[in-house]
Amino acid sequence: MSDRYLQLDKLTLAYGDTVAVKDLDLAIAKGELVALLGPSGCGKTTTMRSIAGLLGPASGRITLDGDDITRVSANKRNVGLVFQSYALFPHLTVYENVAFGLRLKGIGGKDLDAKVSAGIRSVDLSKFVDRKPAELSGGQQQRVALARSMVMEPKVLLLDEPLSNLDARLRLEMRAELQRVQKETGVTMIFVTHDQIEALALADRIVVMLNGGIEQIGTPEEIYNKPVSAFVADFVGFENVFALENGKLATSNSLVDLSGPAPQAAKGLAWRPRMVILGSGPFQGTVRGTSFAGDTREYLLDTPLGAIKAEVDAELPAHAIGATLAFDLPLAAAAPLSRYR
Repeated sequence: MSDRYLQLDKLTLAYGDTVAVKDLDLAIAKGELVALLGPSGCGKTTTMRSIAGLLGPASGRITLDGDDITRVSANKRNVGLVFQSYALFPHLTVYENVAFGLRLKGIGGKDLDAKVSAGIRSVDLSKFVDRKPAELSGGQQQRVALARSMVMEPKVLLLDEPLSNLDARLRLEMRAELQRVQKETGVTMIFVTHDQIEALALADRIVVMLNGGIEQIGTPEEIYNKPVSAFVADFVGFENVFALENGKLATSNSLVDLSGPAPQAAKGLAWRPRMVILGSGPFQGTVRGTSFAGDTREYLLDTPLGAIKAEVDAELPAHAIGATLAFDLPLAAAAPLSRYR
């Protein structure tokens, strides 16, 4: 397997005078399922549009399977694209929607039928070949769009926010469907999302983006457990994030001693709400807000450190708004950050 099947070298992308992505370097292996994750405006969709050939770079290079495709037109790149809106033809049946691109390539007869039927079977829609998009659920429409791209046998398949239009139950089903199709076909797949849960559940690797650059690349486990910056930590649920100065926590108005020596070279420390110990510890805070979340109860504390978010088992006694509580930020549970900004 080539670990540089798709490669972006010093890619800079702009809309007029506004630079959206600057000097981006990224290598993706053949057969990988990669998520571009980040908030709106971070450059992830712009990067995907450039890979698809819908946006030419200001500078830099894109290579795919050894070929330079930087200036190759979109229809000659052999890159598939599934839009957020699915972009199905409302007047065509499932069969005809899936067949559309193949017909444009001049494929017909038995070859066409074999490819279309195989594509429809791969997304489990054989019973719906004669239906039109309006007669399908959102999840079924998503699968038609996926099959339409897959039958073209793309070298890379790009998906723009593929699950954002689905309800929670269908989202879970389509996650499994995307993983199954990707693993069975071996297609290299890149999907854009702002949903960290979706990225963690689906991807082999996650590329976290911010302000047109890459903040961190890693496996879901690495991103979730070992964020390298304050932004990534907060984005994946470490809601209590502090800078370190001289081995102490830096708050808005003071430096606070830790219970032990700070990790070497760390620029910051981060704790998930679940890591905060309530009821004992060297710090005190006042309950400003509380919410019941099924198995857990969440608290927002006003403290000399700033706002602290804590999460405990719901079966524990509840604390009222206005209550004063002791708490601790255990050093052993903290994620050390190599960057704080």
